Amino acid sequence: MDLILFAKAVILGVVEGLTEFLPISSTGHLILVGDLLDFNDDRGKAFEVIIQFGAILAVCWEFRHKLLSVASSFQTSPLARRFVLNLLIASIPAMGLGFLFGKHIKAVLFAPIPVATAFIVGALVIFWAERRQLHLSPSERAIHSVDDLTPLDALKVGLAQCAALIPGTSRSGATIIGGMLFGIPRVVATEFSFFLAIPVIGGATAYELLKLWKSPVSFSGAYSLAIVIGFISAFISAFICVRWLIRYVGHHNFVPFAWYRIAFGLLVLITAYTGLIAWSH
Repeated sequence: MDLILFAKAVILGVVEGLTEFLPISSTGHLILVGDLLDFNDDRGKAFEVIIQFGAILAVCWEFRHKLLSVASSFQTSPLARRFVLNLLIASIPAMGLGFLFGKHIKAVLFAPIPVATAFIVGALVIFWAERRQLHLSPSERAIHSVDDLTPLDALKVGLAQCAALIPGTSRSGATIIGGMLFGIPRVVATEFSFFLAIPVIGGATAYELLKLWKSPVSFSGAYSLAIVIGFISAFISAFICVRWLIRYVGHHNFVPFAWYRIAFGLLVLITAYTGLIAWSH
């Protein structure tokens, strides 16, 4: 048994689960942690793609009652149909741009230094959004749930999500903070981000798996078991994180995450430019 490989799988699975739905970038963390663990070769990248399904499954399980309700009432409920329409509208911009420019973005920006820079820039946007929340108009505060969102709201969030194509920005951060900048209350923006993760990350992961199936990358028995371990670790940690974040946003803001992004980004930049850590380029 390759205990070191399995330990890496657990670490990366936990990192994926804990960071996927927080505004701190799961992709950025996986790039950095994978670099530190020397787990960023083709098999490592394939591993990261597959374990995302574990995080998505955690969201589906947490919101299973809402999802089942929408599915069962889709033909008879205008609210259910609008909910699905909003998810489709919000998904299209980022998925379209990702399909067109994803390969170029990965070649240029999937490295520690660009990720660290995006961490810091994203923190400044969070500060701006939180200040914006203090000055919402009464009409904007009338949004109490995801069912109150309009297709135009969904389009705005979908356009904001395009920023997440830059690693280190954070998909959840782009959708939540983008929604807040457009006047959507923090709690509603967070919940919509959870639901939006299902088609966006699920679709992107399925696309990457299709490419992986056609690629020459192969997995040994140990690597296959490591994928299972990472998948389970991602599911458990994501489930805990989602439940915690739902409670957190009801009474707190995202400013602590902004300070974390700045500290983490500066740490990477300092260690890179001082030579303390030989980050890949």
